Amino acid sequence: MDRPDDSAAAQRLAERVRDTMFATDRAAHALGMTVTEVGPGSASVAMTVRADMLNGFGICQGGLIATLADMAFAYACNSYNELTVASGFDVDLLGPGREGDRLTARGRVVSQGARMGVYDIEVSNQTGERIAVFRGRSYRMKGKQVAPA
Repeated sequence: MDRPDDSAAAQRLAERVRDTMFATDRAAHALGMTVTEVGPGSASVAMTVRADMLNGFGICQGGLIATLADMAFAYACNSYNELTVASGFDVDLLGPGREGDRLTARGRVVSQGARMGVYDIEVSNQTGERIAVFRGRSYRMKGKQVAPA
């Protein structure tokens, strides 16, 4: 079990990594995404569906929902300050995102080894309706940090 000071240090590290990543995350800024929570192995990212995000059926483009989930995945798997990239993911779209909806992707580590990891992300709207589920597979670039020491 972690000592309180170890978990506090891990939380501070996750926050520092978030700040470092978000400062230059052009995609997140362009899509109006915000990192609402971060911790060791977890992250939540939110976005409001805008008119320019709608497809020809008047609902949020599925690729943008996948992008939101991928953002939570990225922040969760990099929270340990070891540069980590996606090696693949699967997403199931379960319901529509509509203009004005506030979508939140909440991610958590399922398994993290020395190099490979698995993370689950759930996307829901402001009423708690599940919009998508996402499973990401990650690969750590050993010896490379996200935020300088």
